[in-house]
Amino acid sequence: MSEPIIKVEHLSKKYILRHENAERYTALRDVITNKVKGVFNSKPSGGQQSKEEFWALNDVSFEIQQGERVGIIGRNGAGKSTLLKILSRIVAPTKGRITIDGRAASLLEVGTGFHPELSGRENIFLNGSILGMSKKEIERKFDEIVAFAEVERFLDTPVKRYSSGMYVRLAFAVAAHLEPDILIVDEVLAVGDAEFQKKCLGKMQQVSGEGRTVIFVSHNMAAVKQLCNRAILLKSGAVVEAGETNTVLRTYLSEPTTISSTTNLLNDYKTRRGHGEVRFAEVTVNDGDFSIDPTSDVKIKLSVEVFQDVPSIYFMFSVLGSSDNLPITNCPLLPISETAVKAGAKISFELVIPGGIFRTGFFPLYLWIGKKGELAAENYHYDCIDSLFNLNFISTKDKSILGYEPLNPNGLINIDYTILNTRVK
Repeated sequence: MSEPIIKVEHLSKKYILRHENAERYTALRDVITNKVKGVFNSKPSGGQQSKEEFWALNDVSFEIQQGERVGIIGRNGAGKSTLLKILSRIVAPTKGRITIDGRAASLLEVGTGFHPELSGRENIFLNGSILGMSKKEIERKFDEIVAFAEVERFLDTPVKRYSSGMYVRLAFAVAAHLEPDILIVDEVLAVGDAEFQKKCLGKMQQVSGEGRTVIFVSHNMAAVKQLCNRAILLKSGAVVEAGETNTVLRTYLSEPTTISSTTNLLNDYKTRRGHGEVRFAEVTVNDGDFSIDPTSDVKIKLSVEVFQDVPSIYFMFSVLGSSDNLPITNCPLLPISETAVKAGAKISFELVIPGGIFRTGFFPLYLWIGKKGELAAENYHYDCIDSLFNLNFISTKDKSILGYEPLNPNGLINIDYTILNTRVK
């Protein structure tokens, strides 16, 4: 096998977190006084300060060959962005060694590498120069960059006046067209619209086909699956698994998400949307057993809290595809209460999903509660939670039933579920 284009050996990155135990109330005069005291006193005044070591990356090792398209996946805080910043030479590692054989271009954050006071035209030449390209090389690619970014009208406008979407379009076009040996792209593409994201994925595939290497970080598993032929899974700053994309995705999606205990309290759960009049408070699946026989019914117990008076409460859930987090079920809205409910009420209820619908695999669950509109588009969201946890369907009888698709893969599955034992406190 040829020498890898990127070789990472025992890479670690440490940050020092400082915590200051300040008083609950501090007036401006106290701040000024403490600053003056600090001039004459080496000891910090005011609140006491403590330090904590945080290892964003810990003993990470892997190799990437020329022409590979590698997805870096993992939950928030896993160390993905830190790894890309080190690969892009933005920050230095605390320990370890990286060998990069070639020129790398990176797109990590909106506006990275752009000077806000310069125009789009000037920033194209600036970025090309940073990558070590001559003026002739940049001019040869200039028209392609502008056409791809679709910013012709604003080319001579300072980029500080660009929208985030325009920033990303131009930044990606520059990074992809200036012929780097390695293209490093973070989740920043999520800022662009769906059509542009599709265009970017196509360009990255083209870049790889020309023998260049792509490193791609995304929470969009469908995009990772479409683009990447290898994946690396990070967790708490360490490599959990590296290998063929589908295999690594399967490991990632099989992990329990934030919720995994027998009775799951949702009051502090952050990844949710809605106006907040009613919020999910607790959820339990099969009395805490997340491993489910595909032939058995799934029993889910839920409770919600009412924070403002509401005219009615309706509930709906959906089971999502394991590879792309898109709905694979069609479930009706069912009433929890068709009459007004006062603030302060707590409502518990249960639902049953019939068995025999899904193959073995891992399927995220989506929960919604709100007010029913005349049309589906007019439904009002009180609270909705995406990808709360995975329903793990594990067959103990027929080991040949494998896969991550529903038994009826043609279109959405209609699920006739029932709501039981509704109680209002």
